[in-house]
Amino acid sequence: MDFSIWTEKYRPKLLREIIDQKHVVERLKSFVKENRIPHMIFAGPPGTGKTCCAIAIARELFGDNWRQNFQETNASDMRGIDVIRTRIKNFSRTKPMEAFIKIIFLDEADALTPDAQNALRRLMEMYPETRFIFSCNYSSNIISPIQSRTVVFRFKALTKENVFEYMERIRKGENFKIDKDAMETLYSISEGDLRKAVNILQASSVLGKRITEDVIYEVASQAEPKEIINMISFALNGKFLDAREILKGLLLKKGISGRDIIKEISNQVYKLDISDKAKIDLVEKIGEFEFRLDQGGNEQLQLEALLAQFALYKEK
Repeated sequence: MDFSIWTEKYRPKLLREIIDQKHVVERLKSFVKENRIPHMIFAGPPGTGKTCCAIAIARELFGDNWRQNFQETNASDMRGIDVIRTRIKNFSRTKPMEAFIKIIFLDEADALTPDAQNALRRLMEMYPETRFIFSCNYSSNIISPIQSRTVVFRFKALTKENVFEYMERIRKGENFKIDKDAMETLYSISEGDLRKAVNILQASSVLGKRITEDVIYEVASQAEPKEIINMISFALNGKFLDAREILKGLLLKKGISGRDIIKEISNQVYKLDISDKAKIDLVEKIGEFEFRLDQGGNEQLQLEALLAQFALYKEK
C-alpha cells in the first residue's frame, strides 16, 4: 500500500511543471538560464506554488546537490532574531557545494519580527554568495529595506481549470472516480489553494473509490450550501426555532466551526431573493457578528443572535 502524501508525490519538480503562474515562471526560467539569481520575494495566497518555485529553482541550479545548497526555514515557527543569528547566519557563511551561490528560502517571512528582518537585511549585504527568497502572503509586511533589495513576484490564486487539470492528473495516477459536482465543491472549498484541495482529495479517497460531493463536505467539515440556505430562509420567514435546530445540527452533530458557518452564510446571502438594500443590511450584520466571534464570543449564542437579526429584519 502506498502511504505517500499526495502533495509531495505530485509536487512539480521543475519550473516547467509549475501549475499556471506563467507570468512568474517565465522570468524565473530566464534567471536560471543566465545563472543570475537575485534576492526575491514570492507574495501571494497559500497553495499557489511559491514553495514549489523555490525548490524548482534549486533543483535546476544545483542538480543532485540541491539539498546541500538550499535551506528552508518556516519563519512562523522560528521568527525571532536568535534564529537569524544562529541557523541562518551559519548557513550563509559556509561555502557553496559545487555551485556559485546558496539559497535560503524563508517561508511565511511576513511572520518575522522587525528586529529579525533588520538582521536579515544585514546578512544580505555581508554574504554575497547567498541568495534569499522570502515567501509571504502580503509583501507589505516585509520591511522596506528588504523590499528594495529584492525582486517581487506576485502569485495569483489558481483558476478552476488549473485545479481541475491537476486533480485529473492525480485521479489517473491513483485510479479513483470523482463526480463533477465533487470537483466543483472541492474548488469552492479550496478557493484556489491547490495544497488544500489535494489534501482534501486524498482524505476523501480513503472512504471509497468514488468521491461524491457529500464526501467532500464531510471530509472538509464544511456546511453544505443547501443547509445554510434552508437555515437562512427559515429565519427570514419567521421560523426562528426551525433555523435554530439546523444551526445546532451543524455545530453539535457535524462539528462545524462557527467561523465556517458564518463564512458560508456570507457566501449564500447574495443568492437570496431579496432586494440589494436588504442584502447590504444583512452583510453588515454578518460582519458585526463575525467580529464578535473573533473577539471570543460563544459560537452558538452569537450565531443564534445573528439568525434572530435575520428574523427581525424580515418582520420590519
